[in-house]
Amino acid sequence: MKSETWTVQEVFQDRKQYKVPFYQRAYVWNLDKHWPLLWADILDKANERLAGNTPSPHFLGAIVVEPQKRSGLRGVDTLHIIDGQQRLTTLQYVLAGVRLAARDLGIHDMEDFLGGVLDNPNPSTMAQPEVEVFKVWPTYSDQVAFVSAMTADNLGALKGRYPDHFTQAGTFRRIGIVHPAALNAIWNFTDWAKQWLVANGPLAAIEALVMAVLTDLKVVLIELEDGDDAQVIFETLNGRGAELHATDLIRNHLFMSVDRRTEDSKELYETKWQQFEQPRWKLTERRGRINKPRLEWLIFSAIRAETGQEGELGRLYADFKNYARNGTGSRTATQQLEMLDMYGRHYAQLISGKGDLPVARFGRRLMPFDTTTTHPLALRISTADIPDAAKTEMFNDIISYIVRRAVCGLPTNNYNNWFMSMLRQWIRGQPTRGALKDLLGSSPTSTVSRWPDDAEFSHAIQTAGTYHGNLEASRCRMLLTELEGWLRLSRRTEEPSIPNLCNLDIDHILPRSWYEHWTLPDGAKVTFTESEAADQLELSGGALSNHQRAIRERNKAIPTLGNLTLLNLSVNREAQHKAFPDKKRLLLANTVLSLNGGLMTRETWDEDAIAERGRWLADAAVQLYPR
Repeated sequence: MKSETWTVQEVFQDRKQYKVPFYQRAYVWNLDKHWPLLWADILDKANERLAGNTPSPHFLGAIVVEPQKRSGLRGVDTLHIIDGQQRLTTLQYVLAGVRLAARDLGIHDMEDFLGGVLDNPNPSTMAQPEVEVFKVWPTYSDQVAFVSAMTADNLGALKGRYPDHFTQAGTFRRIGIVHPAALNAIWNFTDWAKQWLVANGPLAAIEALVMAVLTDLKVVLIELEDGDDAQVIFETLNGRGAELHATDLIRNHLFMSVDRRTEDSKELYETKWQQFEQPRWKLTERRGRINKPRLEWLIFSAIRAETGQEGELGRLYADFKNYARNGTGSRTATQQLEMLDMYGRHYAQLISGKGDLPVARFGRRLMPFDTTTTHPLALRISTADIPDAAKTEMFNDIISYIVRRAVCGLPTNNYNNWFMSMLRQWIRGQPTRGALKDLLGSSPTSTVSRWPDDAEFSHAIQTAGTYHGNLEASRCRMLLTELEGWLRLSRRTEEPSIPNLCNLDIDHILPRSWYEHWTLPDGAKVTFTESEAADQLELSGGALSNHQRAIRERNKAIPTLGNLTLLNLSVNREAQHKAFPDKKRLLLANTVLSLNGGLMTRETWDEDAIAERGRWLADAAVQLYPR
């Protein structure tokens, strides 16, 4: 490679274009973090020149470019920017702003100097003059705004192209609007330049300002030669920093490794990668304590699904390169992108719960449990060459495993290791439901991994605290909602639909604060103080009286599933602590749920009624979540 120290003028003065490869990320420098700092450095040099001093150079770091071969007479010399697009693009915005400021103040002495570093001459000799006239050419997503702002001859033209970004008085809007980066940068650099020029006398100050930009700012320009590995250099300059996401490095790795003899990089970008530039893939997702862009979670899960190997999110880029190397061979850029494209379609439906694939329904059912550790296994099942009916059955088995364990109050802290272990073993064998069920049930006595059998599951539903207890609100609502869907079926061979009951509230039929309107089965009234005392006495191992034992039996029954239902929020608030006849009247007037059907025929509601309904719901749940 060749390395030289160049001024900004030397960087831009010849007839050439610095082109941002289409696969690089968009321009990201902004008003909050970058532009004011660069402008302050420029003014330091300009003020020194105004004072009659010779400033020392201000270095902007290294810029790495890769010259491209030109065929034929027409065109300008093109250099791909390997590293430095943010600085080169910003310098063009600075120069464009200074030129607009000078024109607005009626100063024309610097036109030729500024035109020489902003515009490539002789468009009639260019292959694409509408593109090649620019010294810098941005990536796809920035091109429209870049051309519109950079070709405005004056401030009036700039305002005319972006009328919504200015007030009726002609001032730049600062609140409630997102400006294109090119407009935002050029307008601010123009405004700052005008203010400084007016404050220091425009005619005297313009040359100092132009020279500060063109001659006092310097870069180390590194020009790659044949045989230099652009990707290695890019990683050396960027891979250690925090500014780039792992996906930025992966994208560059993919397109720098394209075999130009057999692969079309532009076609691959447009058909396989460009979808991942959409905002939905940049959304932050949280797993445990880690927040990362959605695309990183996709790539992390996809590599796990493909290889069955453990991985660390912090080493995602190295992980992806290991996948690309594929042991002794290597996967082509096309193969890597096809893998991401395939898993991307399935992952999008998994996390949204929307779509026509079986994995969408699985994702929708899984959401309340936040069990993202199942994602690699789910993706492997979803992309397997097996019928959708078989995939649905396997997803139902995983849901059964998770729901049964949750209802039984079993821990989830080993799920990551457990599901990765299942994935590895399932990959090695036949991809069948039988094989998956054998793996799910392979630890019948282990607290950290067993799949509860019907007896344990049924017992937990009837006796364990569900809400408040083993299930938080979203999980309890999901369980009651799915039970409602199951109870509505006319034929048990059908796949139950999941009704949308998100607007309903969880209600304890016999309320948690029952002391005012409810009596014990023997007719005795109880106070809150008595209830607390009975609870404490049992916890301490003391002997309970019959009265205290009845209080404890009631308090234990209240959070069980047999005492839970779903009600409209307003009805729930009205019925909150009322006696059963009042609740029954409100139920008759406001519910059509199958869950509540049996309540309508009852005259009383007590521990025996709760136990009877608990058995009924346990029988339904055992069928809904079969083992």
